[in-house]
Amino acid sequence: MIKISIPGIKDIEIENILLDYNGTIATDGEPLPGIKERFEKLSKISKIHLITADTHGSVKEKLKNYDCKIKVISGKNQDTLKLEYLEEIGKNKTAAIGNGLNDRLMLKHSKLGICIIGEEGAFSQSIINSDLVVQSPNHALDLFLKKNRLTAGLRNE
Repeated sequence: MIKISIPGIKDIEIENILLDYNGTIATDGEPLPGIKERFEKLSKISKIHLITADTHGSVKEKLKNYDCKIKVISGKNQDTLKLEYLEEIGKNKTAAIGNGLNDRLMLKHSKLGICIIGEEGAFSQSIINSDLVVQSPNHALDLFLKKNRLTAGLRNE
């Protein structure tokens, strides 16, 4: 479990990190450099979940050596499917990380929503629904490894 004290807000406890794949931790279906190393560190203190429409059809192969649970979704209403999965694992103990239109609900309803503005950009409503917006997935994951960064971004005192 990750415990973070936020002055002026309250303490946050995170058991799960729920991430989108393409546009968030991967570009054109390829995991970005540094992700695996961060997953290895974070998997010791939280459960890592990945939910994706798997645009390139390769997520399970690409992440076969990563310590995370992978959920592939398809069809319409992917934003609702992602929200349902968030509720299944516990929205009050989960940080969500994403960038797209289909991430907007999980970002809004998670304990902590972090939007990535990477090479694919980010959907405007996903930005609005997030608690923090960062430049890269490595920056987002580092917030949990270097908790003072998260505290600095969310503090109100």
